[in-house]
Amino acid sequence: MKIGNKLNQLRKLSGMTQEQLAVKIDVSRQTISKWESDSAFPRFYPKIHKKMSFHTVCIYIPTQVLYNNNVFINKQTVNEVKMRILICDDDPLMIEQLKKYCKNFFDKIHVKCPELACFSDGESLLADKGDKDILFLDIEMPGMNGIYVGNELKRANSSIIIFIVTSYSEYLDEAMRFQVFRYLSKPIDKQRFFRNMKDAVELYNTMTIKIPVETKQGIHTLSASDIIAIEAQARKVVVHTTLCDFESVHNMQYWLKELPKNCFFQTHRSFIINFEHVTDFDHTLVNMAGNQIHAYLTKRKYSAFKEAYLLYLESTR
Repeated sequence: MKIGNKLNQLRKLSGMTQEQLAVKIDVSRQTISKWESDSAFPRFYPKIHKKMSFHTVCIYIPTQVLYNNNVFINKQTVNEVKMRILICDDDPLMIEQLKKYCKNFFDKIHVKCPELACFSDGESLLADKGDKDILFLDIEMPGMNGIYVGNELKRANSSIIIFIVTSYSEYLDEAMRFQVFRYLSKPIDKQRFFRNMKDAVELYNTMTIKIPVETKQGIHTLSASDIIAIEAQARKVVVHTTLCDFESVHNMQYWLKELPKNCFFQTHRSFIINFEHVTDFDHTLVNMAGNQIHAYLTKRKYSAFKEAYLLYLESTR
């Protein structure tokens, strides 16, 4: 993987914009953009021989950096995702398999595996006081079953991403009532696990990412879910949010590049919309935020938009 792709992947996984990364390592946003497009390569002066502290990823750049045909080779890179993954199953072998698959997944994306906390029953899981970001939950366990535990956890934290892991498909309807993310049947297929973990990590980052909206008056930091749509109006760009509208100093290309691709879509040259706020749509318009905002939908993009929107809905179930 080229340095540009690698840097872009890690920056987005961390939930940082190009501007935030540029501030961290004392370069311009344009420099970061050139690095990510591979039109320029970093020259490792002493001022960037330091830790770049991302929100969810830490990269340590030492002086021992080699170039080989413009490929970035770092001998001492440390990446860490700041999330907590929980596994609750009364079968020790299943716990070990899930731990192994989690570690394999993060190894594959070149990120240090986050904390893995394991429990053999629902009581000890509910008693745990730590953060609960992603959970692999068995249904049939001694004492409290997974349905009850999942309901309690969702009631306490609606953002928790829950995978139901079981051999009993008859529990599927009950599990869906508390909005589980995915259902994994035993024995677990490794490639299916990887695909679903990728979606879960993207969803986690979307929920936790903070996006700076820069106006002529200052910078306002919002979560991705607060942004309803970006609209180009004549010579200005308006960011419609759940709070109010902001006039951005950046153009549409900037927003198209910076917003998370899994939940934002450019429906028209004048609109980038957030799937989360879609009320309904037809071949020409996307109605959003309870029909308060209407975005144009180019007819040639209708099929792609419909497919992307349905995939988004599937990923959030």
